[in-house]
Amino acid sequence: MGGSPLRILVVGAGIAGLAVARALRLAGFRPDVTDKLPPGESTETGLYLPGNAARALHRLDLHDPVRPIGQVIRRQRFFDAAGVQLCEVDLDALWTGVGECRALPRADLHRVLLSGAGGAVRHGAEVRTLDLLPGAVGVTFTDGTTTEYDLVIGADGPRSSVRALAALGGPPRPVGQVVYRAVLRDGPPVTEWTALLGQRSGFLMVPIGAGRLHLYADEAGTEEPADPLARLRELFADYRGPVPEVLSALDEVRVGITDEVELGRWYRGRVLLVGDAAHATAPTLSQGAAMALEDAVVLAESLRAANSVEAALVAYESRRRPRTRWVRDRTRDRNRTRDVPPALRDPLLRGRGDRIFGEHYRLLLGPL
Repeated sequence: MGGSPLRILVVGAGIAGLAVARALRLAGFRPDVTDKLPPGESTETGLYLPGNAARALHRLDLHDPVRPIGQVIRRQRFFDAAGVQLCEVDLDALWTGVGECRALPRADLHRVLLSGAGGAVRHGAEVRTLDLLPGAVGVTFTDGTTTEYDLVIGADGPRSSVRALAALGGPPRPVGQVVYRAVLRDGPPVTEWTALLGQRSGFLMVPIGAGRLHLYADEAGTEEPADPLARLRELFADYRGPVPEVLSALDEVRVGITDEVELGRWYRGRVLLVGDAAHATAPTLSQGAAMALEDAVVLAESLRAANSVEAALVAYESRRRPRTRWVRDRTRDRNRTRDVPPALRDPLLRGRGDRIFGEHYRLLLGPL
């Protein structure tokens, strides 16, 4: 169906939605892209892209625009809370033949994707109803306008309204993890991906270029603290390494509850879910953006190769399910290690940590 006049609507102008729009444009389609939010910069945060994300960016012909942004990350280094190294993962070796790992500001990747998607997003356009018709989808927006599409793609995140409107699933499930994120300028000289692991909590620092650090921390829990910065300083007060200097320099932090989305199917009629709307997991493996970029590549290939929308959706889901299931299961595996006391966990990581952590990505090294 490549180059066909299919009327396609992409709901959501985040990483998933813009990546899908870019892939569809490369395949000869011209989708409409809408987002319920007004245009504007989001709160500054960083993003770590493993090697399979770089491969997907190559397939989207966006590697060159991304290459000057952020910093290539060549090693992951794990420490205990006292700052004693547990293990190290050679990322260049792990992702050989796939792609380089990179950390960068999320907003910079968003700008590259927006340009690649054609730059036209209808902001403030929230979908009110979806009418699944034979061979089409009727869409009504909250401003009262109605349009009919051959395919509607929900790329609107873990709390997807498209998922609810198409009766593809309910709200996401909290995984029992409170996460803290921040970007620190002119912090301590951390040059590689650096994580300190404690008891049911961890603190990660990743350089994203121009003297900035992307900070990510988490703890077991289901409720956001009233004062996130105070809680962060309390939680990691005994951590060593660069953590004390980072905590003293921080003046703002974002907090959230991690959700997981697990669905029996990703499409109904001609409504399809992609990215976190279909398969969100905890960010433990840093695969959220990578999975969204891969989704975009495979969806465009499936639509181009199939002789009908229905056949394309079947082919797409059958290709993507094994990889997203692998990410979900390996994420759960790694998160379960949080409940292992450091006295048992740390000796294991000192002896086999590089192999254990590398194994979590094994399936993702293979082709899409």
